Amino acid sequence: MFALVYADEKGCVFDYPSMGLVGRSGRVFVEPVAEEMIPLPPGATLTLVPDSVPLGLMPDGQFTKLSGNPNGAGRVFAVGALLPQGYTRTLLPAYLRPGNQGWLPLLGYAAVGFHKGGFYVAAMATDDPHKWDPNNFNTVDLPALVEKRLAQHPHNRILQQLAKCSLDYGCLTAQNVFYRRWEGGLPVSPHCNARCLGCISQQPAECCPSPQTRIGFQPRLEEVLDVAVPHLKEAPEAIVSFGQGCEGEPSLAASLISEAIKKVRQATSRGTININTNAGYTEGIAAICAAGLDAMRVSIISPTEKIYDAYYRPQGYRLEDVRKSIVIAKNHGVLVSLNLLTLPGLNDREDETEALLELVRSTGVDRIQIRNLNIDPDQLQEVLGLPEEESLGILRFIEVLRQELPGVEIGNYSRPAGGE
Repeated sequence: MFALVYADEKGCVFDYPSMGLVGRSGRVFVEPVAEEMIPLPPGATLTLVPDSVPLGLMPDGQFTKLSGNPNGAGRVFAVGALLPQGYTRTLLPAYLRPGNQGWLPLLGYAAVGFHKGGFYVAAMATDDPHKWDPNNFNTVDLPALVEKRLAQHPHNRILQQLAKCSLDYGCLTAQNVFYRRWEGGLPVSPHCNARCLGCISQQPAECCPSPQTRIGFQPRLEEVLDVAVPHLKEAPEAIVSFGQGCEGEPSLAASLISEAIKKVRQATSRGTININTNAGYTEGIAAICAAGLDAMRVSIISPTEKIYDAYYRPQGYRLEDVRKSIVIAKNHGVLVSLNLLTLPGLNDREDETEALLELVRSTGVDRIQIRNLNIDPDQLQEVLGLPEEESLGILRFIEVLRQELPGVEIGNYSRPAGGE
């Protein structure tokens, strides 16, 4: 059995062998099984869940809150783990929160317990984490690399934004631009056609604070080329990606992106030009694909309209437009991935799984990227209003995808369109 883990008021973490670990899937509390728990991987961090009371399993099988501190006075809090890229969460932490506490920060909490002298987390390895290993980022030479690039292009606002994202927010795709390797971020759009519940760059005042700010400018073509051309020419396994966390919907800047793609391809045929998009603006997607886009990653939480609309709150488009955009992209030979925002108890419901299989089969999607959704699960449940019912479980959900979609790559992050 995995022991309950809790934190005290100082943030110190303890295990409590007298109570077992409890996880959560949707609205359902469950006892984790060994298959959905792994040793806490390198790069994972533990964090307390604010204003929460841990829920544990008693020897008689009852789910019970840990209301007092076994090691002394003061409050106790539930603990969650934040996973690095390459790992998919299988269960949420189990806790109770008093009313009127506000929503949790936009983090991807996973259940964590203690077993045989070490921490274990409810997760599974689903991709090779090398390119997202924290040891490859925030190196001592990064500030100098940023300063050098800014000196070369002192008036480039994209590079100024990427510098801020690199040094202040620790954004990995922003840092890759300065390291000149792998996937580099290329934000271009200050506007959006959705009001996502879990948006990381713009939230209403009554919600949780956004972890970063959105760009407030429309770049010039030469600013885009200053970033894209040298990266694609020189970076190993080069990708430039429109559609970053610090911007809105990139397809709304379709004319800029289309012109940039044409100019880039006049300069180099190397590397992958990618767009991360909600794909709702079909006209813009069509223009970008026609200009020579290589890859498109479509953000989606559900293939069912009710859930999709509740989360994305689309402005002027519908889920059917997203489907049309995928088909258009495939007709242009674009490699299409789904960026599947994933939460235990949501995507692994049987009806959701069947709907996802239908979407992938009918549109020709090439890849599914599982993305742990960073949101307060109670906030999402309140908005979606899903009933309390058991699901397949994330392990079984991914197993079904692999069995039913043998030609579709299941992983966590983007790769070059040519498979470099």
